[in-house]
Amino acid sequence: MNMGGENISELLLGTALVESRLTWRKQMGNGPARGLYQMEMATHDDIWNNYLSYRKPLADKVLQFKTSHKANSEEELINNDLYATAMARIHYARVKEAIPATGDIVGMANYWKKYYNTILGKGFPDKYVEVWNQTVGELVCDVK
Repeated sequence: MNMGGENISELLLGTALVESRLTWRKQMGNGPARGLYQMEMATHDDIWNNYLSYRKPLADKVLQFKTSHKANSEEELINNDLYATAMARIHYARVKEAIPATGDIVGMANYWKKYYNTILGKGFPDKYVEVWNQTVGELVCDVK
């Protein structure tokens, strides 16, 4: 989609790691979240109805990631990682605050919590950092 650089790639990887451990496709306990990014269908639909529907060129790019234009969106989030990644990227594109710099894992963790997991979510920035360090390694940082 050509929407960003290394910092958004890092944020998307961190989001998928903390949300699903790159494993879970459906939220544990039969919750509504789906795919590697654990996006809820309400969020998915809001992105389409209130953002992409007003940006046809971008919407067309996102549609290119679906297995077909008529494919079930919930199934696409669960089974099509390219589509799920595109939708997570668009989710972050709606945020006006700049994405933290590459390597700022604490900043990424706080950004994820504020704009993706939100105050209503059960995630914590320190867990993001922990999962990042366990999976990606090499980084030692403290969440403030």
